[in-house]
Amino acid sequence: MPLNPFNALLGMFSHDIAIDLGTANTLVMVKGRGIVIDEPSVVAIDRINKKILAIGAEAKRMVGRTPADIVAVRPLRDGVISDFSVTEKMLQYFIRSVHDHFGLGLPRPRVSVGIPSGVTEVEKRAVHDAALNAGARAAYLVEEPMAAAIGAGLPVMEPAGSMIVDIGGGTTEVAVISMGGIVVATSIRTAGDEMDAEIVSYARQVHNMLIGERTAEEVKIEAGSAHPLEREITLELKGRDLATGLPKAVEVSSVEVRDALSGSVNDIVDSVRQTIEVTPPELVADIMSTGIILAGGGALLRGMDRRLSQETKFPVYVSEDPLTCVVKGAAEVLEEAAILQKLQARLSTRKAPR
Repeated sequence: MPLNPFNALLGMFSHDIAIDLGTANTLVMVKGRGIVIDEPSVVAIDRINKKILAIGAEAKRMVGRTPADIVAVRPLRDGVISDFSVTEKMLQYFIRSVHDHFGLGLPRPRVSVGIPSGVTEVEKRAVHDAALNAGARAAYLVEEPMAAAIGAGLPVMEPAGSMIVDIGGGTTEVAVISMGGIVVATSIRTAGDEMDAEIVSYARQVHNMLIGERTAEEVKIEAGSAHPLEREITLELKGRDLATGLPKAVEVSSVEVRDALSGSVNDIVDSVRQTIEVTPPELVADIMSTGIILAGGGALLRGMDRRLSQETKFPVYVSEDPLTCVVKGAAEVLEEAAILQKLQARLSTRKAPR
């Protein structure tokens, strides 16, 4: 279906908005201004009257520090929307924040939203309608693997295979893309959050101490790896002794942390190998030439590219800015008429939710 020429004319004067609706963080990019919002996907809610008290960074600061009647929740879990009414309010908040800050009143902007590939039709409808209710004149949904591939600069519209591995907070999405469509895809609920949980479990089982998710994430960033390092490091791990209840500190090495993360890393490697196994031979030949591209926060885990290359025998590269690939791709979709028409056709032919 052709694009509305009136909307195309308005697009010349409006500031289009792209959103990466991630499990861990939500990024918002405004045409001509770059990324203007990068905040945690967290919402603080009053249990009694269900009123939303804070969204984003302010809500994350409340985690573990609130009275019983206030709870800080993450409306997206494991790459899917666990509470789409809260997700809708969070999405409206970010879009309206951009409107208020930049004075983007008229004409209303177009909005593209990167969403997890595992969302249901009802959840797609909720995100689409939330964008319209927040002031968008048109809303487009882009699956995260496609958005990440576009943001990483892969030639997704060419008749050649491109492979993207997007390791986010809740899911790892592996996709082979050709001619503007996803040919083969695998999605597993193993990613950054699962890695943090494995470090928490390791501290409990090996050192008999309790640490929080935030501490586990810091350990992963500072000492985590998927492949032996040229120079292994050590750090001090602080938590609570489960036997005495008193503070406890132990030294752990990057070798120990790598061992703790081995389960998640192996799952990601297996998902990539399984995707390659079902990819058409012609596209496999293309990928052997161009390589596998890593995106998402998990791509920053030390040695992930070397481990995947070793296991798959393919060249593997980390994208230039893996954390922003999805939002940049979602923004570029609005500039690419061919891809935009495909997305619009999918929306118009989508089955109504039951």
